Amino acid sequence: MRNSRDHSWTPDLLALSRVILEAGAHGITIHPRPDERHIRASDVAPLAKLVSEFPSAEFNIEGNPEHNVLKLIAANLPQQATFVPDSTTQKTSDHGYAPDHSAQIAPLISEAKKFAKRVSIFVDADFASIDAAKAAGADRIELYTEPYAESLHNGSFDETLARFAAAASHARELGLGVNAGHDLNLENLPAFVRAVKPDEVSIGHALIADALMFGMTETVRKYLLAVSH
Repeated sequence: MRNSRDHSWTPDLLALSRVILEAGAHGITIHPRPDERHIRASDVAPLAKLVSEFPSAEFNIEGNPEHNVLKLIAANLPQQATFVPDSTTQKTSDHGYAPDHSAQIAPLISEAKKFAKRVSIFVDADFASIDAAKAAGADRIELYTEPYAESLHNGSFDETLARFAAAASHARELGLGVNAGHDLNLENLPAFVRAVKPDEVSIGHALIADALMFGMTETVRKYLLAVSH
């Protein structure tokens, strides 16, 4: 919404982020893209400073390390860097790193670790991709959860949830932390959290959509309740 106008003052990104953190959110995730259609590069430092005012909160910068994100990670020292293999033409992320990307991203992970406390890699829920993330030096994986979200509507819920739970268990056996994100919402989160037990979930589109109905503070509280099941 902010980027639909040339100015930068409404909606007030920093003010809304403060509301989110004051409501109890565990951190702020941003996904700067080269075309700046969401977060702008000029937003990143002010957001990093804001998050630093909340000692228990984390700042997570995610994006494609072959685009612009490594420079922003180096300049802003987030707690977490998350690598996502999105292209400049994608509307949103729609797949994780394939196993054969391991050698390609290993040096990028090593570089990001100089500036972030840990590095997470966006992957599909399959063992080969998780093994490749471990081989590349990742600290965590982030499971791409759109297939899980769709399973509530296509009759494959039990099978899909079991697949995600197995993937998370395999990652932990390798010593990896487990994050998750994409199309998670108030309806599908509780079952996912109970079965998969992720260390972290990133909620973007659904949280903003729900905030239009409930207000930002109440929406954050609803999500905190959803992940506590």
